[in-house]
Amino acid sequence: MSLEQILGYINVVADWAVPFLIFLIPVVGLLRGVKVYEVFVEGAKEGFQVAVTIMPYLVAILVAIGLLRDSNAMDVFVRALQPFTGLIGMPADLLPMAVIRPLSGSGALGYMNSVLIEYGPDSYNGMLASVMMGSTETTFYILAVYFGAVNIKKSRHAVLAGLAGDFGGLLAAVILSSIVFRDLLPT
Repeated sequence: MSLEQILGYINVVADWAVPFLIFLIPVVGLLRGVKVYEVFVEGAKEGFQVAVTIMPYLVAILVAIGLLRDSNAMDVFVRALQPFTGLIGMPADLLPMAVIRPLSGSGALGYMNSVLIEYGPDSYNGMLASVMMGSTETTFYILAVYFGAVNIKKSRHAVLAGLAGDFGGLLAAVILSSIVFRDLLPT
């Protein structure tokens, strides 16, 4: 079996997996005697209630991101930490993304887009930004929205664990990118 055939099978599975599951779940429910439509409507009601519950937390995190972005605090922060980012091999231009990513995935995606436009997707900065995006998480967003939705008030240890994971992911992204994309490193 050739690589092209394997990739062809993978593409077929990828194309049909979601439609198959959308069809399979109601069929299994019906076979088990579940009133599928009524259960779906009840779940939609609960989803709406969760959305209403998390809305204040979501607004708060979006306001905080807006304030950080619109003030010059990020520029001051980047200039202050530039000597340290050089020690680990991270371009200082990517520091704002590392700071924004734990707060907002869409904010980090927007910043990554600006990096890709400025440096190009095939540049070292573009590659590293992409790897950083996949190696870190929206820690504060998750804590604010999901912990707020279930009324968890004491999240101190979760914050530390999440930020430690983000830092580890960021460090791994920088180290592995410098190894894998070493031919793209700025000289």
